[in-house]
Amino acid sequence: MENFVKSSLFLMLVLFIRGLVFAETIRVGYSAIAGNQLPAWVAKEAGIFDKNGLDVQLVHAEGNVAVLGLVSGNFAISQVAGPAVINSALKGSDVVYVAGGMTSLNYYLMVRSEIKRPEQLRQKIVAISRFGSASDFITQLALERIGLKAGKDVVIVQMGDAPRRIEAAMANQIQGVVLDPPANVIAARQGMVSLVNLAEQGLVYQHTGAATTKKYIRERPDIVRRYVKSQVEAVHRIYTDKETSVKVLVKYFGKNIDRDILEETWKNLADERILPRKQYPSSEGIKTILGQQQGIDPASLIDSRFIRELDESGYIDKVGRERLH
Repeated sequence: MENFVKSSLFLMLVLFIRGLVFAETIRVGYSAIAGNQLPAWVAKEAGIFDKNGLDVQLVHAEGNVAVLGLVSGNFAISQVAGPAVINSALKGSDVVYVAGGMTSLNYYLMVRSEIKRPEQLRQKIVAISRFGSASDFITQLALERIGLKAGKDVVIVQMGDAPRRIEAAMANQIQGVVLDPPANVIAARQGMVSLVNLAEQGLVYQHTGAATTKKYIRERPDIVRRYVKSQVEAVHRIYTDKETSVKVLVKYFGKNIDRDILEETWKNLADERILPRKQYPSSEGIKTILGQQQGIDPASLIDSRFIRELDESGYIDKVGRERLH
């Protein structure tokens, strides 16, 4: 019996040491302080990356910078939206999506309360984060839905992050801004109103997902495989663990945002139409962003092998049946 105990303890020690040896440290970029980054945040804070042998250092870097970090090798993976990936690919990079993240839009065109009808926004100012960003594209899309053209009927200006844009709207420096949760809820509480609800449009759109380079996949496929598995598990955790999800949102947004706003953010994300459990990148969503633009095949921006492995093995369905105890 004593020998059995000693052998068991020795085996546990060996397994523990092996786990330490094989833990891979990687840098991962995330492109915004927004609810769409929740899968990466939950994977980090809930220990999912650790469980899958990844020591992930999350680094905040805006969209284009997050993609440049992939190309330069500074980041192994980045959580980034479609426009930045497409812009990089058009310049010759080998960046691809390996997990879809969000594949629809949960954005709202928020305007000052005196604007009641779309025509009242004509010749007014709408702010985006920066030209070429997801907020730029989504703003153009929202304006098209109400018969207005960005840059012609409406003036578009760059103003940085969502808090700065909301502040500018409150000061009447701008009259409109496209926002997602929780920023849209914060704006509404400060008196702004929704002129366009893109979440109700049912648009397929490749929003924030996990991207890397074809080069990195060739060199470190096992790391990518473990990351994609972590993302699938994090999405399941978001669906099944509201409390952890909200605590993670508090950590990254700060304690100055009311809990009910963050609960609304969580509820908005835990929706199969927005954040699918089967994390396939969306070719149709990339087509939405490309529009009439030629010169790139949407399929060339996707590598679904890791998600497909998890799906065809039955692992994603197995995870989906699990409940937290």
